Amino acid sequence: MTGNKVSSQTYSIRSHGSIPAIRLDRNQVRISFTTNTREDSLVRHNAEAIDPSYDRTDQEMGDSGSSEAVPPSPDPRLATLETELAVMRDRWMRSEAETANLRARAKRELEDVRNYAVQKFAADVVEAAESMRRGLDSIPPAADSEAPIVTKLREGFLGVEKSFLALLERNGIVKEDPVGFAFDPKRHEAMSEAVSSIQSPGTILQALSSAWTLHGRLLRPAIVVVAKSSAASPREDPQM
Repeated sequence: MTGNKVSSQTYSIRSHGSIPAIRLDRNQVRISFTTNTREDSLVRHNAEAIDPSYDRTDQEMGDSGSSEAVPPSPDPRLATLETELAVMRDRWMRSEAETANLRARAKRELEDVRNYAVQKFAADVVEAAESMRRGLDSIPPAADSEAPIVTKLREGFLGVEKSFLALLERNGIVKEDPVGFAFDPKRHEAMSEAVSSIQSPGTILQALSSAWTLHGRLLRPAIVVVAKSSAASPREDPQM
């Protein structure tokens, strides 16, 4: 291993055998790796430990500087799978929506069956309740001179009617008294009209039978008498 003076502050040592060539330039160590990989790594490690500002060779700088991440080209199979996934997701969401609608419709139909399966029977029971009311209305009004048996009979019938109506309400059958309310063609049937100076036109004056509902659905409309406006008085002739 021989040393030659190249220039001021620059010396070089030629490689000999397995020893790498070393060039000393301004107190910095530069190494040309001519040995195997293991020896190169050891020399590089020692050089960097001696001088932290160790300058790599041009080849190393070129390799590290010129490496740039190249975006991979899109895989056509991946695009196909993404399209199929979107189609399957759309089908799944539509199927879930149809299933939810089917469940809601089935639940609603089941509730209707439970609530209105006795609709015909309820209509017959309502007719019996109306007959009881007509019988009570046929009893003369209470008077001081009436016989005690009549008073007890009236009170007994009223008690039976009250208990019977409570029983119907517990099963969803409700009686509605329309007197004093506005006429509703969906819930009332007008039998006649009567002139009234107290109620406004279209107001129900009298109910011949009450309205009945089963769980909110109309079971039997009320038969009523509706108020109407009085006939206008004839105007006087302005020429007279």
